Amino acid sequence: MSFSGHLPGSREYRRLLVGLFFGGVATFAQLYATQALLPQIAVDLAILPATAALSVSASTLGLAAAVIPWSLVADRIGRVPAMAIGILGATVLGATAPFAHDVSSLLVLRLLEGVALGAVPAVALAYLSEEVDVRHVAAAAGSYIAGTTVGGLSGRLVSGPVGEVAGWRWGVASVIVLCVVASAIFLSLVPRARGFVPRRGRASSGPSVLERLAVNLRSRTQLALYAQGFLLMGAFVAVYNYLGFHLTGPPFALAPGVVTLLFLAYLAGTISSPRAGALAVRWGRFPVLLASIGVTAAGAALMAVPLVGVVMVGLVIFTAGFFAAHAVASGWTPVAAEPHARAQASSLYYLGYYGGSSLFGWLLGVVFASGGWEWFLVVVIAMCALSAGFAYGALRPRRSA
Repeated sequence: MSFSGHLPGSREYRRLLVGLFFGGVATFAQLYATQALLPQIAVDLAILPATAALSVSASTLGLAAAVIPWSLVADRIGRVPAMAIGILGATVLGATAPFAHDVSSLLVLRLLEGVALGAVPAVALAYLSEEVDVRHVAAAAGSYIAGTTVGGLSGRLVSGPVGEVAGWRWGVASVIVLCVVASAIFLSLVPRARGFVPRRGRASSGPSVLERLAVNLRSRTQLALYAQGFLLMGAFVAVYNYLGFHLTGPPFALAPGVVTLLFLAYLAGTISSPRAGALAVRWGRFPVLLASIGVTAAGAALMAVPLVGVVMVGLVIFTAGFFAAHAVASGWTPVAAEPHARAQASSLYYLGYYGGSSLFGWLLGVVFASGGWEWFLVVVIAMCALSAGFAYGALRPRRSA
């Protein structure tokens, strides 16, 4: 009997979800491990704050550049082996970062760590779409996205307090210890692939790499999904980049230590992403995606109110909406792709996702500096509206004649 995917309630389904959850933790804790430590890094290495911030940019740049190559590796050696190699390589590279004695070596190590980390986001969703019954892929993708939120949060909250007490090197090392544990759980639980056969020794058979990329880039559905990651992730990163500047200035004048706790709003995404996946199974991906974008925009609008309590509520709503939309769009991408091009579809989604992070994380800073917080939020809401327009134009269900 042909394999049609694991079903909820089965042992293999539970192992897959828990394994990928910890794979997300191991990946995204490392990716953002230095963000809470930038002041200590700047002082210790005698560099400017903007230069210290490159330790985060280098890892995300490496990840963005590597997702497509990793999808090709996964087609040749298999989904699980590719993810295992990437996550183990990243953990080893991450363990060497605390020994960097100058900024150049630190940035090189962080870049290479990002390249290795690209294996998991490049492959995880394609693996899910092939191993889980198609009716439940959205819910399973939501659980994986929840793991990425926990990883992103833990990478910041673990390293920050340790770094404040013992220095940034120990802060980074503490995250690596967490990632070693998460990686071990991932490797011990994630089931072997049954829905995909690697193309070993068959490089000339089937569509070429360029053809697999091209078939996705010609698809209006895929392009609209990539636009979701590009625009919404760009808006999300920009808000977290510049909200701290807004709250430490007038009329709030909050202490930097209090502003650091803003990252706890990530927990809203941990809750909303699997919930959005479950709702997508029940009501359909398109209405849940549009509703999630609407929630994101509503949260951004609330952050315009000059009351710190309202800003905090707005941030939680904004974060919940973003991760819900990301869970739906990222899980939809491989399902909507041609079977032979699923890994490339997921990789292109994440290329747009981190491309938006890099571009708008900087560009909206120009808006913030020149126009202030209110105009900054106007642009964020406009980006949400544009992503909703792309979704409505290409993703809404078509009634058959």
